[in-house]
Amino acid sequence: MADAKTLIVPKGATGVVVFADGSAVFGRGFGAVGDAVGELCFNTSITGYQEIMTDPSYAGQIINFTFPHIGNVGTNLDDVEATSPHALGCIVRQDVTAPSNFRNVEPFDQWMRDNGRIGLAGVDTRALTRLIRIKGAPNVVIAHDPEGAFDIAALAAKAASWPGLEGMDLAIEVTGKESRLWKDGVWKLGHGYGLDEAGEERPHVVAIDYGAKNNIFRNLVQAGARVTLLPATATYEQVMEQKPDGVFLSNGPGDPAATGAYAVPVIAALLTDNMPIFGICLGHQLLGLAVGAKTIKMHQGHRGANHPVKRLSDGLVEITSMNHGFAVDVDTLPANARSTHVSLFDGSNCGIELTDKNAFSVQYHPEASPGPQDSFYLFQRFVDGIKKPVAA
Repeated sequence: MADAKTLIVPKGATGVVVFADGSAVFGRGFGAVGDAVGELCFNTSITGYQEIMTDPSYAGQIINFTFPHIGNVGTNLDDVEATSPHALGCIVRQDVTAPSNFRNVEPFDQWMRDNGRIGLAGVDTRALTRLIRIKGAPNVVIAHDPEGAFDIAALAAKAASWPGLEGMDLAIEVTGKESRLWKDGVWKLGHGYGLDEAGEERPHVVAIDYGAKNNIFRNLVQAGARVTLLPATATYEQVMEQKPDGVFLSNGPGDPAATGAYAVPVIAALLTDNMPIFGICLGHQLLGLAVGAKTIKMHQGHRGANHPVKRLSDGLVEITSMNHGFAVDVDTLPANARSTHVSLFDGSNCGIELTDKNAFSVQYHPEASPGPQDSFYLFQRFVDGIKKPVAA
């Protein structure tokens, strides 16, 4: 890492990540030309980079991939979690190579360019990961200029002036704007996502979209539900107008306390009505806030598809996918909320359930198919718990 006082742009450098103190890491830029400011985090997944880049939970963040070969299978039209990328950019070790996969539609570097996302290659990503582990997730600017003309002082000032994710409500920026019935079924090779043929007899799940991944809704369908999506700002009355059998609280970006300003009163009212609730990631944190617990900003966060989580009921260990920088403070949980899962990396809370309500949540992402199916039971548990009795 270069020092701000002795900084010289290396010959051939067309990309850079600049820290608030003026230090910088240079490499080869790809994707879109320009710059973007956000929080630098690392992800330990070895597959699924397209799903990661399109995950709305990465809004406001730049991803440092620990796996060296990113982009080598190109991109396709199916492996996306939203209609466009939400991560601001990414940093990779090796240059993006020509795609080698029969599903490829567009090379990754072209896909990044088309979607206005900046990439930086040729960087020691493990050194960056170690930096984040030691010092925490920093605010940085990622920039790409084919001529290598970088104003490091201006970029450092931009990084220094960015307020950071704490206190920032990003769910309001990435949520769907209208209510709609979810249409997709489960993906099959050679067929894509078939239409969901959910009938009125299926239990009706209203999903509040704080920045949801599409595969969550597909898993709810696979578990047997009919799913209606509502925006993050949906009121209690708007939720109840849909006549739900259960309510799902989605993942999403930003500080849960900020999103909770409008989301928590709705969730609290649903709990008063004894509405069955299932939450994932941000939805897990919001459920915790709704029952009186607190959330905390984590030092480095958890992001990857290989995080071991212990289920406290029987000691079983699930291999999970995670993407979060905030966590529920387990010491602030009320008496009617018990911890159900715990991270084996750092002991942080990864799940809660209410002892007096049909409501539970997990911090990790069961829809991402880590393990690969260790955690699908959560969707089945939720849908089975709200199924209507069959008439005799």
